[in-house]
Parts: sequence; C-alpha cells; structure tokens
Amino acid sequence: MFYNLSGDTMERIIFHIDVNNAFLSWTAVKLLAEGYKTDIRKIPSIIGGDESSRHGIVLAKSPIAKKYGIKTAETIYSARKKCQNLKVFSPDMEYYKKMSKKMIDYISNYSPDLEQFSIDECFLDLTGTTYLYDNILSLAYKIKDEINEKFGFTVNIGIGNNKLCAKMASDFEKPNKVHTLYKNEIESKMWPLPIEDLFMVGKKTAIKLKKMGFYTIGDVAKSDCKRLIREFKCFGNTIYEMANGIDNSIVDSTISQNKSISTSLTLSKDTDDISVLKKVLLKQVDEIGRALRKKNLYATVVAVTFKTSDFVNFSKQCSFDLPINSNNSIYEKAINLLYKSWNFEKIRNIGIRISGFTDKRVAQTSLFESENDDIANEKIQSVLDSIKDKYGSDIINPASLLGKD
Repeated sequence: MFYNLSGDTMERIIFHIDVNNAFLSWTAVKLLAEGYKTDIRKIPSIIGGDESSRHGIVLAKSPIAKKYGIKTAETIYSARKKCQNLKVFSPDMEYYKKMSKKMIDYISNYSPDLEQFSIDECFLDLTGTTYLYDNILSLAYKIKDEINEKFGFTVNIGIGNNKLCAKMASDFEKPNKVHTLYKNEIESKMWPLPIEDLFMVGKKTAIKLKKMGFYTIGDVAKSDCKRLIREFKCFGNTIYEMANGIDNSIVDSTISQNKSISTSLTLSKDTDDISVLKKVLLKQVDEIGRALRKKNLYATVVAVTFKTSDFVNFSKQCSFDLPINSNNSIYEKAINLLYKSWNFEKIRNIGIRISGFTDKRVAQTSLFESENDDIANEKIQSVLDSIKDKYGSDIINPASLLGKD
C-alpha cells in the first residue's frame, strides 16, 4: 500500500502502454516517410527475417494478412502459400529503437516513474498525481491520441492498480484503445477470460490447466492454490496470484534510465533442456558480472527474461538488501528466478538484467560466511577477470560449461 504526505493510503495507478503491431507499424511509418505510396498496414504484408535461416519467420503481420490465416512465428514460405500477393519487408531494428526512444521520451514527460518493459511497451506509475491530472482516463486518451498524431502509430493503454492488471487491460480489444482493470473489475472483466489469456500462461501451461479442469481465469482464481503448487511447483503460486490480480512489483524507473546492465540471446534452436539454458546463463552472468566489476559497482536487483517458442514474454526479478557483484551470487539468483517463472516450455530467447546499483559494499554477516570470506571471493573474482581480459573470456570457465555438470 502507498501513502500520501498526510499519511493516508492511496491506490496505485499504473498505465501499461503498448504499441499496436509495433514492427509492422514502425516499418509502415518509415516507408511512408521515404515516399512509399502504400500504407503496408492496409495491405496483406508481413515483417519477416532472413528466409535462408531460422529467422525466416513471420515477426509481424498486417490485419489483412491475418485474415488469410497467416500467424506470427510461422515460416515465410508457409505464409506465401496462404497469400500469393503477400508483401514481405525486412525488420529494421535500428529504426525501431529510434521510434521506441521517441515514444518513451514523450511518455516520460507525464511521470518520472517509467519502466520500459520491452522495445514497444512500458509501464507508467501515476500514483499520487491527482493534483496534476484531474481525470486519469482522460489523460490516457490524451497520451494515446498524441502518440498517433506526433509519431504516426497507435498504442493501447491499460490502466490498473498494479502492473499485472494494467498489462492485462491493454490486451483487451485492439487497436488504438484504452481499457481499465481496477481491483473491483477483476471478477467481471478478467475472470471470464479463457485461461490462455492470463499473462505468463503459454500453450503448454494452458493445456495442463485445462486437463485439471481450469478453463477460465476465474476457475484458477477460485481454486485451491496447493493443487496448483503440486502440479507446477513455485510457478503454481504465481499462476494463482496472477489469476487473482495480485502483483506487488514496483515500476522500476532505473531500468529506463540506462541504470541497468543486460544481455540476451536468441537460441539457434528452441529448447527446454535445462542444462543448455544453464550454460547460456553462466556465459551471460560472466559477461554482465565483469561489466559490473569494471565499473566498481554492486547490484541489488537481478532479473531473468525469456521468450517461449510461441512468443510469450516472461520477466521475473528479485531485489535484496545485500549488494552483490560476484558471478556466483548473480547466477544463483538468476537460476532461482528461472525456476520460479518457467514451466518448462521451449525457450527461444533468454537473458539477464541487473540494476539497483551502488558503489558501496555492505559486509555480509552470517553463520556460514564471514566478511573476510566475502572479501576473499571478490579478490579471486578480480584475478579471474584480469586473466580473461588478457587472454580471452574462454580461457577459464566453470566445469559445467565444459560438459562436467
């Protein structure tokens, strides 16, 4: 619960702002600016990767292409067979980043508490701003309409009392809409939805839930949480809380202010092999850990992000009082986060992000590790960094990277 200056409690007000069909919309804006005569949003068109590699898949599709049965993540070859006059355009990530920055810079004028969740979506915390904005709903429409007027593309805006409900709301009817999902609307607006519409529930999880007799979000919300935990382990509790609209995570503005270090990798092959994922995470931890130590910083937030084979994005983070910068500490927290948020569906992209930096080390005191031990570990890590800087990052690796799990 949040409090105002007089000590009274306040309900949180969170916006989730999501670009409608971002890659295709941004490509359309770029082409029109360059003199292209047709708005590709109004013809059968797709954004697709390299057809000669695994990236030769549909990344985004126009509404008309969707009517032909073309689906995101199917091969371009398959999409062409469904629509002979299909227009295919290559992605331009550098341009997408520019458009994303323009949008984020504009939105940040309304509140400094902004967290960029991905290249085409962000959260905005407007808690306690009623003295600035009399009508929150009118403000959402103003932001939505101004983005369209200024930049030429549309967004959906979801409004809720936490990030989860705001994101769920933004996924209601599209495009170019504003929706609310406040606490008192969860039962009427969210519970009747099919279980696969619940955030973080992918195809594999949805199938399992249906076999258990859960067909709507409300079915899960009213169920026995212990039954979900028996089936899904830690993730079962997450599913139960989300179905009840429970989410206490903060809008972390440090991520949007370049006060984070992150890395991610699109795998050459989708996988649910935990040994493969652990090796990728170990490599990533070494990369961001060395970057952290070069800056003489410590982190207090670790996050794991991943995208499943059916393009469902997941992000799970934890914060802690004792700042860390060693590979072992970061890796341990990353693995715990992965197990809490992953239901063993195949993953196509995985990454780690650290934030909440400080330049002060807080000594750890416990029954099992003394301050001297902690300092000794840091010295060892520093020596390893020096060796890798001189001879290459692959000169020393954990045994598990060498196939000795």
